[in-house]
Parts: sequence; C-alpha cells; structure tokens
Amino acid sequence: MNTEEIIRNNEGTVVDVRTPGEFMGGSVSGAVNIPLHEIPHRIDELKEMKIPLIFCCASGNRSGQATNFVNLQGVDCVNGGSWLEVNYLTSRKA
Repeated sequence: MNTEEIIRNNEGTVVDVRTPGEFMGGSVSGAVNIPLHEIPHRIDELKEMKIPLIFCCASGNRSGQATNFVNLQGVDCVNGGSWLEVNYLTSRKA
C-alpha cells in the first residue's frame, strides 16, 4: 500500500521528523513530532503507535533515513516525503 492509500484509508500515524521549531512553523494535523535524532531512543514509543507509520520532513531526506532505520527495527513504515505533500493528501481524504 502506498502513502496515498494509507492516508485515504485513515490508517497509520504521521510522524514528522523535523525539529520542533520547524514543526511549530506548520505541520500535518494530528502528526506526532519526533525529531530524527530522537528516533533511535524512542523506538519503543514508535512500536506502540498505530501502524504503518508515515514519516515526513521538509524534503523527504530525513524521513527516508527514519524509514530505513525503523524498518530495520521491524516496524511497518513508509517515507511520506515532504510534510506539505502528506498535508495535501490528508486534506483530500475527506
């Protein structure tokens, strides 16, 4: 299932891996902010979230890094890319 289908079916949790400052400047409604550098230390928290996890950031680079790491931990997740794209997809699901 791709990111658009996951969002359309109201599945998963959006996790924004940008810094708190970036997140406060605009974010996907309902997204959880866990900065990329905190991901390894918060893996147990991520495992308890509704899966699949949809990682997003500014460009897709940091969310790609988070996706690779978390997948290796056995957690179902996808790289949603830019938070602006994920925000657009969530606004279309209604």
